[in-house]
Amino acid sequence: MRRLLFFFAAMALALLSGLTQAAMGLAEIPGMAGDGPVTVFYPSGDEAGPMRRGRFTLMLAAQGAPVRGNGRLIVISHGSGGAPWVHRDLARSLVDAGFIVAMPEHKADNYKDDGNPGPDSWTIRPAEVSRAIDAVGRDARFAPLLQLDKVGMYGVSAGGHTALSLAGGRWSPAAFKQHCEADLEGDFQSCVGLITQLTGSWFDGVRKWAALFVIRHRFDDATPRAYTDPRIVAVVAAMPSSADFDMASLATPRVPLGLITAQQDRWLVPRYHSDRVLAACLPRCELIADLPTGGHGALLSPPPPGLTGLIGDLLNDPPGFDRAVLPEVDRKTTAFFGMHLLP
Repeated sequence: MRRLLFFFAAMALALLSGLTQAAMGLAEIPGMAGDGPVTVFYPSGDEAGPMRRGRFTLMLAAQGAPVRGNGRLIVISHGSGGAPWVHRDLARSLVDAGFIVAMPEHKADNYKDDGNPGPDSWTIRPAEVSRAIDAVGRDARFAPLLQLDKVGMYGVSAGGHTALSLAGGRWSPAAFKQHCEADLEGDFQSCVGLITQLTGSWFDGVRKWAALFVIRHRFDDATPRAYTDPRIVAVVAAMPSSADFDMASLATPRVPLGLITAQQDRWLVPRYHSDRVLAACLPRCELIADLPTGGHGALLSPPPPGLTGLIGDLLNDPPGFDRAVLPEVDRKTTAFFGMHLLP
């Protein structure tokens, strides 16, 4: 029955997409309570043109006049050091289906300022998502076009951690510490980020000692983190950072939960992260897509060009990964939200 509903949702969204053919508008609105800006993508009747944003040239209707879509909002939470532009293709799929898409800039964990990623950021991100909903709801252009009683939320990587929190998951900094104490070598980049990597040399022992020294001194708070926004009624977590969650809290998600996984992810190794979430929540969650040859950057679309060094090793596509599969992943993600948010 679930597959049949999913099929009909996909067909309805495909028909809507074929009828609207609106350009994708772009606006940046102020965040709430001192938050960074919120980037908004939306259906627009104005003509799109090329825009340069960082390393990307995108076809968008900058400050274009919004047109009415399906009345629903999707919030996207970016990964560590992330930017809105690498989720352009998913945003395009959602906008074609009539959704408005909002992307908050997470404090000290974005492409402008990456000074404090990890558990400190994960603690404040869910409330930043809520305030992004508030910011869009106060904007005179978008408020008349939206009903905010049923909002969707999508997150990838650290944003996937945010997604799991908003789906009802509980975690703590101490659980992050315990994971790194138990599995530091197997999940090293998850524990240390881009600071360093294991090379197989004698110096790896020093690297592991230093990593644990910092983690043990910074992340010993065992107080469970939990956050609920009743407006968020459907969640998708893609390659989520999740080793620090109490998996019992995800066994029965608070809202419909979809997962996207990539088996060649070397930043968030699946057996410590997405595999554990799936084992805990199936069949009460849904595997939207699995990418057997995809790496951690598989869903960054368009991918950042010219990445080198450690970040290139972790985010560039592994050999054999075919990006031609991504439009179908975006369609399935859009259909998941359509099934749970639309009448």
